[in-house]
Amino acid sequence: MKGRRAPIAIVSTLLSLFTFSQFYQRSLFEKLTPYSERLDEKQWVASSHSWLDRKACNWFGFCGLAHLNKAGWVGHNVKASRKQQAPVVDADDLSSFWTSGKSRPEDWSDDERVLREVPQYVLEYAPYVYLYSGEQFWPSDIAEHLIHTTPHLNYTPLQAKSDHPTLTNLDELNAWGRFVYLQSDDNVEERPEWLGSAINIPNRPGDPDEQAQPWAEWDGRIDGEVPNDEREKWYDVGIGSTRDQGGIRPAPKSGGESSKVPVETPEGEELVDDEDEDESEDLRPEALRRRGKRTVGGRSDAPAVLVVVDKGEGVVDAFWFFFYSYNLGNVVLNVRFGNHVGDWEHTVIRFHNGKPKAVFFSEHNFGDAYSYEAVEKIGKRPVAYSATGTHAMYATAGTHPYVLPGGLLHDVTDRGPLWDPLLNSHAYTYDYVNDTLRSSNVTPLAPTEWFYFIGHWGDKFYPLDDPRQYRFVGQYHYVNGPLGPRFKNLGRTRICQGNNECLVKSYIGPSDNRRLKRFEGVGEGEEMSEEDVKRFVGPEELEHET
Repeated sequence: MKGRRAPIAIVSTLLSLFTFSQFYQRSLFEKLTPYSERLDEKQWVASSHSWLDRKACNWFGFCGLAHLNKAGWVGHNVKASRKQQAPVVDADDLSSFWTSGKSRPEDWSDDERVLREVPQYVLEYAPYVYLYSGEQFWPSDIAEHLIHTTPHLNYTPLQAKSDHPTLTNLDELNAWGRFVYLQSDDNVEERPEWLGSAINIPNRPGDPDEQAQPWAEWDGRIDGEVPNDEREKWYDVGIGSTRDQGGIRPAPKSGGESSKVPVETPEGEELVDDEDEDESEDLRPEALRRRGKRTVGGRSDAPAVLVVVDKGEGVVDAFWFFFYSYNLGNVVLNVRFGNHVGDWEHTVIRFHNGKPKAVFFSEHNFGDAYSYEAVEKIGKRPVAYSATGTHAMYATAGTHPYVLPGGLLHDVTDRGPLWDPLLNSHAYTYDYVNDTLRSSNVTPLAPTEWFYFIGHWGDKFYPLDDPRQYRFVGQYHYVNGPLGPRFKNLGRTRICQGNNECLVKSYIGPSDNRRLKRFEGVGEGEEMSEEDVKRFVGPEELEHET
């Protein structure tokens, strides 16, 4: 009997592997692997030079076992590391990129000035952001990001590495279609300085003893009831984007030109006095500094992007976008998933008749919304927390589990450097009906062309023959870089990024962090939906792809 145990064990193991292989190929593969990656599946797997790696990938979903030795991720063994790292660009040199817009205020008509005006209350309630104290990848300037990346059509370079696009001509890459990727000129595993953007850590101005103290012991409860403010007037507003984005706009007609309708997604110093502030006074950073307002947060050399969307009937959404050159994915069982170059995150504040009503924090292609009264504030300005590595936005400090039980996959936030985006930001107004972005009266010379780029702000997910890449059961170590702010559903009728159920919570407490969140698409690279392709690229391309 003892002599039979080994063969029985071998046969049992092979049968188990065969059963799992069939289950994976027939049931799990399409559910776990994003559609955009499935389109490239055969070529992606075939890129591996290892027969065993290809078979393990096809049969069991374990891809990249042949090169899990991290020593091969850096140095001359990686194709992406053939160029000496370019130096980090000084912030003063980057400022000229942000004043290169073609619009001139002296040419604006009175009607045009109205369309470009950012309400003062939007600046008055600008959010603060606590970055993580141990962050490795800090806020970045998209102008510098372009200097260190080269446009690729999938994996093929479109121009010389010395010929970088700028904020005023990035949209010209749309001539190559939507599969353009801004690929890093450096091997990201070697952690070039520009990728971490440590020079953009917010400063710590003023005497720490004079800093306004946030609600360190606050438990998230509101004293008293949330005021009844006729919620029906601001909760669900506007005509929205297309129907798949929660609106009533019909899908674009096929044929002809690309349809230009709104968006979709498939990433400090001054404290204004609370009640006595004159709402009509200038709240732009330079005006605040002249008046000597009390210092609270720090200024980062990485500018934030403010996009103001007027939904009509007194409802205004203020989108604050934050860019990072690198997203470090989270770890599950000591395996890291979801790294990507480029990372757009955002916070939205919804106003009704000049009063803040709700705040949204983006988290992994979705997020949570809260009543303005519920969120933590410094003075009257909401406070957001940026998670380490992933930069997902949360309303509290602590551990935030999602997707997997037991907190295996989670984000972490704390009270690291306090960032005041208001001190360095570029403000725009956006007509989501006509898909028109305008530089605002706050930063009238800011360029707009970069906003219309339909490609990705980072590398295409690396092929299987790249030593840095692996995939376990549908989850990639490196995924596609993200799409830009235009694709974050700026035409949303409800404040949530998704358009099905939108719960505006009136309470933030410890129990909220313990609830398991199940966000669709976590760990996947961002891609356009079919409706996005029809709106921004043209129906004919979708028909060609199918």
